[in-house]
Amino acid sequence: MRLLFKQRFFSWLDSYDIFREDGEVVYTVQGQLSWGHCLKIFDREGREIGTVKEKIFTFLPTFEIYMGAQYMGCINKEFSLFHPRFTIEYNGWSVEGDWVEWDYRILDAGGREVAVVSKELWQWTDTYVMDIERPQDALGVLMLVLAIDAEKCSRNQ
Repeated sequence: MRLLFKQRFFSWLDSYDIFREDGEVVYTVQGQLSWGHCLKIFDREGREIGTVKEKIFTFLPTFEIYMGAQYMGCINKEFSLFHPRFTIEYNGWSVEGDWVEWDYRILDAGGREVAVVSKELWQWTDTYVMDIERPQDALGVLMLVLAIDAEKCSRNQ
């Protein structure tokens, strides 16, 4: 399954549309006014199905992941000098790849490739391609990519 993650051009808060290859919107992401990043994920019918929320007052960025109201895990940025690294306490997943250029793979605990994520260059807004092995992992992959993107945006500001 391939999803395209595209930031909206005119938006005061983080807003994204998540498309299938045929152009159909699968998810909508809307940033909420809050301390730190707070991203709400909505399905096609407008129902809130997930949240990525940055914890505040932490030494290094930490993002909590919720499906509905249920806490699923978190992503913590680790201290590193050259390449950003994260501890992922979510679905037993890990991430490998080139964080700086935004090309990476998400792997499960057994080493199976869950998804491949790459950033498209020369776009007006942030645009990522997510190739997801199993459709049932799509929302989980999206929330992980949102957390990593939010951390990078915070670091670059």
